[in-house]
Amino acid sequence: STQGVEAQTLANVYQAIENNHEIIIVLNKVDLPSSDPDKVKKQIEEVIGIDASDSVLISAKTGKGVDNVIDKIITKLPFPSKQLSKSLIALLVDSWYDSFLGVIILVRINSGILKKGMKVRMMGTKASYLVERCGFFTPKINYKDELKAGEIGFFTAGIRHVSDCKVGDTITDYNLPTKEPLPGFKPSKPVVFCGLYPIDADDYEILKDSLSKLGLNDASFSFEPETSAALGLGFRCGFLGLLHLEIIQERLSREFNLNIITTSPSVIYKIVKTNKEKIEVHNPSNLPDVVKIFNISEPYIKATILSPDQYLGAVMKLCNERRGVQKNLRYVGARAMIVFSLPLAEVVFDFYDRLKSITSGYASFDYEFEDYKVDDLVKVQILVNNEPVDALSFICHRSKASIRGKVFCEKLKDLIPRQQFKIPLQAAIGGKIIARETISSFRKDVTAKLYGGDVTRKNKLLDKQKKGKKRMRQFGKVEIPQSAFIDVLKTNN
Repeated sequence: STQGVEAQTLANVYQAIENNHEIIIVLNKVDLPSSDPDKVKKQIEEVIGIDASDSVLISAKTGKGVDNVIDKIITKLPFPSKQLSKSLIALLVDSWYDSFLGVIILVRINSGILKKGMKVRMMGTKASYLVERCGFFTPKINYKDELKAGEIGFFTAGIRHVSDCKVGDTITDYNLPTKEPLPGFKPSKPVVFCGLYPIDADDYEILKDSLSKLGLNDASFSFEPETSAALGLGFRCGFLGLLHLEIIQERLSREFNLNIITTSPSVIYKIVKTNKEKIEVHNPSNLPDVVKIFNISEPYIKATILSPDQYLGAVMKLCNERRGVQKNLRYVGARAMIVFSLPLAEVVFDFYDRLKSITSGYASFDYEFEDYKVDDLVKVQILVNNEPVDALSFICHRSKASIRGKVFCEKLKDLIPRQQFKIPLQAAIGGKIIARETISSFRKDVTAKLYGGDVTRKNKLLDKQKKGKKRMRQFGKVEIPQSAFIDVLKTNN
């Protein structure tokens, strides 16, 4: 009731309307001085096109009007009209790990009866279990012997891992199974990937245990061991999006007191090789040689941004900078609603922070996956003293390659210590150098002891020094300190 219709609200309500759901309008935070329910009701009718006259006004903080929401749910939402079949058909709504009971599964019974002691089968994972306990949350656990059609309850079956219980799966009777699962089940797939490494190498085992514990409660989180020549032992982790990444990062810091390095997030690229083989790559170091690549496609999203009118120009400029294509622009009351098609790789870095910054925090942003599109993408390698450093390689659009390569080289110039010889820092696409910086060498004044004589004496000493520097550069190894990798690879950079 204070901010009105947000981008996330629009995305969810349109999805609900498409699926023929009954909508109950609830306006929260009516206790705040800036609350304006009448204005927001009018906005809902104009933007979404549904009647807002019987909206429920509540304050979750004070408890005002909460009873009215429950009454509305009972009277307005449709009750289960008929049994689909006599056999058990239940929808897996949610699951979480309990240290005493194992995995607790929340289900909605569409038809049939779920009883204590019966054997059930998950249609998605093909696994079967024996029901140990079942009941309701009221909100405390209330054990019952059975759950009937139309009821939402829980059951436990000695399941050890949440990853075995996919949200949206259909649960049926093992002895009398249903033929078809409930429609709409899609397993969750990680979209954003990044590397997590402990700052202290001794914390590797603690990080491994911490990620395993987080995985017990979060089936959509995936991780696998990864070794980096720069950062040592760590994990390549997959997330549903940027918010998911931030939550995992914060939980590792707060709950497990871990200091970790988070490398820049990347997305899954689909590669078609010249021999027509198709592969997926989310780590730039795994990208095949450029001569073996036919094309590279990257994920695109449909982004919906709601912003006050005065920031419209800045928002559109930001989206165009990130290779966005405008799809729609219309006004929602006094605010502009812009729909852009954006590459996900351009969003995962700092898009949300930049958007909030240029709109003084007033813009709201929501996105959904659109499709993979073929684009002119290249792998940029960073060369230190003509040696490629895999840990610093990245994939980006050709138009942004030289700018990002130059930024990497400039940063490394300040971070790598000087040597007795010049160190070239280069960014390259295949065999073509696109950016360069040079770390100057330490140099002794070999002519200091001369006190006169012919100039050839001075030139002879300088030529001798040049030859020594050249030989040193040819055989010298440049050790890049770990602190340099940490500073370059950190997410906020």
